[in-house]
Amino acid sequence: MQTRKLRDLTVPAQGLGCMGMSEFYGTGDQAEAERTIQRALDLGVTFLDTADMYGPFTNEQLVGKAIAGRRDEVVLATKFGNERTPDGGMVGINGKPDYVRQACDASLQRLGVDVIDLYYQHRVDTTVPVEDTWGALHELVDAGKVRHVGISEAAPDTIRRAHAVHPVTALQTEYSLWTRDPEDDGVLATCAELGIGFVAYSPIGRGFLSGQIRSLDDLAPDDFRRHNPRFQGAAFEQNLRLVDRVRQLAEAKAVTATQLALAWVMAQSDRDGNPAIVPIPGTKRVSYLEENAAATDVELTEDDLRALDEAAPRGATAGDRYPDMSTVHR
Repeated sequence: MQTRKLRDLTVPAQGLGCMGMSEFYGTGDQAEAERTIQRALDLGVTFLDTADMYGPFTNEQLVGKAIAGRRDEVVLATKFGNERTPDGGMVGINGKPDYVRQACDASLQRLGVDVIDLYYQHRVDTTVPVEDTWGALHELVDAGKVRHVGISEAAPDTIRRAHAVHPVTALQTEYSLWTRDPEDDGVLATCAELGIGFVAYSPIGRGFLSGQIRSLDDLAPDDFRRHNPRFQGAAFEQNLRLVDRVRQLAEAKAVTATQLALAWVMAQSDRDGNPAIVPIPGTKRVSYLEENAAATDVELTEDDLRALDEAAPRGATAGDRYPDMSTVHR
C-alpha cells in the first residue's frame, strides 16, 4: 500500500471508515466487522476512522476490540463534538474545553489505547470560540493523550483560526465525484496553503457511485440514506444518470464503478495545487473492503480524468448532502 503524508502524519493512501459497522447503514454484523478491520490491516489499510458518536459509543469499542494486539500497526483516528446519550439521542454539538477533555478520556477507555493518533473536532460549535476548543486539544497533545489533531466540516476561516492555536494535521470533509464542493468553497485551497492534509469521507457517494443502489428498496428500512435529499424523487433520478455515466467509464477500463470513483479521489492528491488527499471509504464487509483496496492499483490517465470531469462535472449532483446542512462548513 502506498503512503501519503497528512502534514507530518504518514498514512496509507486509502483508509477505512468504520461508522457503518455500528449505525446508519442498516443492521451490522459485529463478527464480520471485526474480520473486515483485521483484513484491512493485513492489506495495509491501517488508517482507521471512528468517532464517539457512532453507535453511539459502540463503534469505538468495536474498533478497539478488533485492533487488540495489533495497535502498533494502526493509525487510529476518532472524533468528538457530536454529543449523544447512550440511548442514541442527540444532545447537540459541544466544543467546550471541559467536554473535549472528558470526551478524549472516554474514547481512550473505549478504544483500549493510551494515545489517539489523530483526534478530530467532528463538528464546529458556534457557541464556543474555536480557539477555546483548540486550546483544550493543544493541552491533550502536551499531555501525550493525542498525537495529532484535525477538524471536520469546517469553513476556511475556522480552519485558519484553529491552525493558529495548534497545527491542524488534517481536515476531514465529504469529497467525491458527486461532492466536489471543496474545490469551490476554498477548503482544498486553504489546506494546501497551510500544509494541512485532506481526508475525504464518503468518497463513493455514500455507496451511490457503486451503481448498486437503483431505488430506495435497495436500502434497509433503518438506513439513514432513505432520508438523504440526494436519494429522493427527482434528485435520485438525476443522480442515477450521473452514476450510469461513471459506470460506463468503469466498464471501459475493466474496473468497478466503486474502484473508479475511489481512484478519482486518490488521483486528486497533490494535483493542480491540491494538498495530500486520502479517502476513507466505509464498509462493513470483507469483500467490499478488498474491492476498495484494489482501487489503489488503478491508474488514471489525463484522458480518463477529463472523461470523468465530463461525466460528473462540478455541481452536477442534485440535492443537499444532509437533510439539515446547518451543522456543516461552519
